[in-house]
Amino acid sequence: MKFSFNRLLATAITALALLGNSAYAQEKSIVLSSTTSTEQSGLFGFILPIFKMKTGIDVKVVAVGTGQALDIGRRGDADVVFVHDKPAEEKFVAEGFATKRVEVMYNDFVLIGPKSDPAKTAGGKDIKVAFQKIAAAQAPFVSRGDKSGTHAAELRYWKDAAITAAPSAWYKETGSGMGPALNTASAMNAYILADRATWLSFKNRGDLTILVQGDPKLFNQYGVMLVNPAKFPHVKKVEGQAFIDWITSKNGQDVIASYQIGGEQLFFPNAKK
Repeated sequence: MKFSFNRLLATAITALALLGNSAYAQEKSIVLSSTTSTEQSGLFGFILPIFKMKTGIDVKVVAVGTGQALDIGRRGDADVVFVHDKPAEEKFVAEGFATKRVEVMYNDFVLIGPKSDPAKTAGGKDIKVAFQKIAAAQAPFVSRGDKSGTHAAELRYWKDAAITAAPSAWYKETGSGMGPALNTASAMNAYILADRATWLSFKNRGDLTILVQGDPKLFNQYGVMLVNPAKFPHVKKVEGQAFIDWITSKNGQDVIASYQIGGEQLFFPNAKK
């Protein structure tokens, strides 16, 4: 009896161990390096559970500025990169850190500022003119200053306006994500460039409002890339590609389009299949 019991116990322990190892093996996940706008707007909280339900793949998001997100991919510390700075993304591909960039969706940037609008920018549709007015008035302006996609766009607009923006009495860099930067702008009653999605989900607006929108230069495109498995063999190629295939599929694109806040759509799918 003793021998049989011990044998039975050993068999049970082995079975449990195998079951545990099997369950562990079946857990599929990827690391997604992405921007703060996709996270703080609530988009990922909306779409990722749907992706996991369809594929069984869990997505672990690292939400930072686009520049940092690309650097994470350069180190091989992410499987997929999902950002919004096309020139930087194309450079990422050219350097061999990804083999292909796929467009996913777009929205736009907006110039936010105090309702009193000391620089008199309201109603305009030319971001270049608005930036020139802000600089001329030396009105308080908050920059993310974090090498994000939004920061890169802001710097392009300053360059287009022939203005060199640098930390000063009126120009403040936060080195933070979109939400914290908007909080700083709200506290200072200052101007700030923001992506529309994060603005729509932002609650602490204070006296801030949208002052300039509609300029074609404010177009904000998002792209997704699989980190090159030839350069980093540990990259989860199958699971990462499954995410890219889903988010650019009709189902994934429909899910993106269905995400709204207050009845307003935040992102507009435009993947080309």
